[in-house]
Amino acid sequence: MSEDLTGRFPVALDLDGVGDKAGLMDRVARALALPDWFGRNWDALADSLSDQTVWPEGAVEQGLLIVVRGWQAYAEARPEEWRTAQDVFTEAADRTPSLAVVLALGRSS
Repeated sequence: MSEDLTGRFPVALDLDGVGDKAGLMDRVARALALPDWFGRNWDALADSLSDQTVWPEGAVEQGLLIVVRGWQAYAEARPEEWRTAQDVFTEAADRTPSLAVVLALGRSS
């Protein structure tokens, strides 16, 4: 079953050069313009992804599409962290039908 992602508010989450969880959290916070009180841990990430009040302006009305690119090196270097990140993305999208997270294949550039 494929989901129609047309019309959603797109946000690029570029993980190129990210080497650890702290770097991942910083990139997410920057890409989504999360508030300063974002806790930079897995639970806070899941909560923020599911909390439409912290989404970028326009995303609530349209739905949010997060396109993760440049993730391959991080996934290879930190496979357990990457599995956790994928679980968090999946959990947030399952809880919030207007959220979709997709992994871009190919090189980030």
